[in-house]
Amino acid sequence: MTVLTPSIDDIKASIDAALETLHAPLRKINREIWSNPETAYQEHRAHETICAFLESQGCTVTRQAYGLDTSFEAISGSGGRLINFNAEYDALPGIGHACGHNLITTSSVAAFLALSAVLKKYGIPGRAQLLGTPAEENGGGKAKLIEAGAYKGVDISLMAHAGPKKLFPGVDSDGVAGVLLNARKEIHCTFTGKSAHAGGNPWEGINALDALVSAYNNVAVMRQQMQPDERVHVAFLETPTVANVIPARTKAYWQVRSPTLKGLNRLMGKVRNCIEAGALSSGCKVEIVEDQLYTDIKINETLCERYATHMARYGRHITPSHDKVLTGSSDIGNVSYLIPTLHTTFAITDQEGSFPHHPSFAAAAGTDTAHDESVIVGKSLAMIGWEMLADDSLFELAKKQWEIAVGE
Repeated sequence: MTVLTPSIDDIKASIDAALETLHAPLRKINREIWSNPETAYQEHRAHETICAFLESQGCTVTRQAYGLDTSFEAISGSGGRLINFNAEYDALPGIGHACGHNLITTSSVAAFLALSAVLKKYGIPGRAQLLGTPAEENGGGKAKLIEAGAYKGVDISLMAHAGPKKLFPGVDSDGVAGVLLNARKEIHCTFTGKSAHAGGNPWEGINALDALVSAYNNVAVMRQQMQPDERVHVAFLETPTVANVIPARTKAYWQVRSPTLKGLNRLMGKVRNCIEAGALSSGCKVEIVEDQLYTDIKINETLCERYATHMARYGRHITPSHDKVLTGSSDIGNVSYLIPTLHTTFAITDQEGSFPHHPSFAAAAGTDTAHDESVIVGKSLAMIGWEMLADDSLFELAKKQWEIAVGE
């Protein structure tokens, strides 16, 4: 008996049918996560909500996966290649889900369940993995998951991030499939000096605040020599609380960003020099610790093209890619150095000035319109997953493009 390979139209119809009955429960978990924002590695409620929902759908779920309290893993199918979907659900301090991670969860859960359904229906070899990836905003959850082996054996990684319709100046579309992101790393520094009475004998003190202020000013002066897409930000973590004591200790941490790893390493060296110069000029000692590398992202043309094609089936106009760097960073970049990866964007608002990390974007991320869009995105991701399992030539093309990109 000859078994006919289903067409992509057949797959779309099956995916649409599989998610039709899940609209209400998907909206419920989306609302639950959005209404109860939790920051990095504190996403216990979101973790429980998602895991309980998956189990209600008959999925076998590993809670606290790979040694992280708020990570989870679900796998379906058997044999063949492995398609990974990433679910982010951490929020920002003070402004909730202003980066729309509740929608990332929704699209990835929808994609996983849809792909699982068509794999079961058509019986082809292949597996789907839904990975809960905490602490994207601050904490490098995916980097820790990589170290723990969560992506071992994965062949393709897929996810989507919400954004505005005008993600770049002059670009007004329903999303951008391939978005360049900056590489990012943190520098934590502690200045140590010597206390003294600021009024009585200040000459006997060594001022750790002077060291920190000097370092800050050094970086500020350096900015005019930085590349347009490079960024350096700082937060002062420990500073004096009284004025009449020469402070013996201050702490700060810096985020350093550049479009490439090579550029990041060069800029990191300059920032270190600025910090060390602050210590030298004040007579303080400084301890410097580098942490939390988020790499730039390797764009995969095949995955971007397939996403734009499938979103067009739902009447969406997707810009395939853009050569301007979106100056944010994400730990999905680290994944893109391991395997062919899609980190696409989809539009949820056309409000002027509404952009991720702004309170107005948090409001947009909680709407029914945004939810509906995230489900359509999930359907498109599921279709890409199907193609990467069922079409050897398409998978090999994506893999070859990735090999070339990481080799550059």
